[in-house]
Amino acid sequence: MDDGLTNEQTEKVLQLQDLTGIEDMSVCRDVLIRHQWDLEVAVQEQMNIREGRPSSYVGSREVRAPTVINDRFLQQVFSAHMPGGRTSRGSSAGPMPRSITGIIGYIINMVFQYCYSTISSILGAFFGGNEERIVTDPLGDVMSFIRSYNERYPEHPVFYQGTYAQALNDAKQELRFLLVYLHKDPTKNSDVDTFCSQTLANRNVIDFINRNTLFWGCDVSSPEGYRVSHSINARTYPIMVLIALRANRMVIEIVRLKMELAEQVPSEPPADALDAISVVFKLPNGARIERRFQQSNSLLDLSNYLFCHPSTPDEFEITTNFPKRVLYSKSYETDNDAATLSIANKTLVEVGLTNREVLFVNDLEA
Repeated sequence: MDDGLTNEQTEKVLQLQDLTGIEDMSVCRDVLIRHQWDLEVAVQEQMNIREGRPSSYVGSREVRAPTVINDRFLQQVFSAHMPGGRTSRGSSAGPMPRSITGIIGYIINMVFQYCYSTISSILGAFFGGNEERIVTDPLGDVMSFIRSYNERYPEHPVFYQGTYAQALNDAKQELRFLLVYLHKDPTKNSDVDTFCSQTLANRNVIDFINRNTLFWGCDVSSPEGYRVSHSINARTYPIMVLIALRANRMVIEIVRLKMELAEQVPSEPPADALDAISVVFKLPNGARIERRFQQSNSLLDLSNYLFCHPSTPDEFEITTNFPKRVLYSKSYETDNDAATLSIANKTLVEVGLTNREVLFVNDLEA
C-alpha cells in the first residue's frame, strides 16, 4: 500500500475495510480513489455489488435514456404551501382559505397564475426565453453539483454519480424508483437552503431515500440540470420528482390481462380436423409446447395462447427456424401500432403455416 496517503485518507481506507469486510487494503484504496474519496458512495457501491445489482455509480459510458411518461392523470403533486402538504398541480397560490370570500379570491388567484404562466411560456418560446442549452458535459455538470452540495451540506442522501440518462437506465435495470432533485443557487433562494439544510439532512429522510431509491440531483443553472428540468416540466424550486418504471405498472396488471386474453384463445381443434395445424413451440427455457390451431386462426391467437402460458416470457417474438423469419413480435411498446395490428390479424395460412410447424419463441426482455 502506498505511503503517500494523508491521515484522513488512511482513516477512510480503514473504515471502508471495516464496513465492507474487504481484506485487501489496496482494493479499498482503489475503490475510494475511483469515487474521489467519498466513503459513503464507495460503501453503497460495494453493497450493490454484494447484493448482485450493477453498480449505481458509473463512469462515462454512453447510454440512451428510457422514455419517461409524463402521465398527468397519475401524478400526485405535493407542496409545503398547503395544509397537509398537498397542492393543486402547478399551483403556488398559498394556503387554502376557509371563508367563502377567501375561497373565491384563492380561485381567481390560481386562474391568474395559470394564465400568467401559460402566456409567459408562449412569449418565451417566441422571443427566446426558453432557448435550448447545449449539453456538452452532462457528467461534469452532475459531479460539479455534488461537490458544491457536499461543501455546503455535508449531511444528505447518497447522490447518484452519473448522468440523468445513466440514472434512468440503472433504475430500469434494478427495478428501483428514481428520485430526481433539482434546485437553484441556495445562497439566493431561502427555500432551497432550508430544504437542503433541514429536510434532506434529516437522518430518517436520508435512510429512507438511500434504502428505497436511486437519488439523482443537479442544479438547473447547468446545461444538464436545465435540460432535465424541462423534461419533467419543473416550474418551481426546490423540486423532487419520483420516477417509476412504466413497465412496473404493467406488471401489476399483467395477471388480469392474461386472464382476459385466455378467454379469447380459440379452442383446440380435434386431431382429425381437416384444417388443423399442429404447432410445436420451442421456448427460451428449453421447454416444448405442442398445440393444434385452425388454419383460419390468426397470429394474434398464437400470441395470446403463448402470452397466457406460464413458461412464456411477457415480451417475445415468434420466428421460424430455416429460413429464419419473424412472424410476430409482442411488445408493450408496439402492441397498438398499426403495422403490428395488421400483421396480428393475418391467418396462419396467410403467413405460410399449413401443416406441422416448429416455431421458436425468443425472449425480448433477455
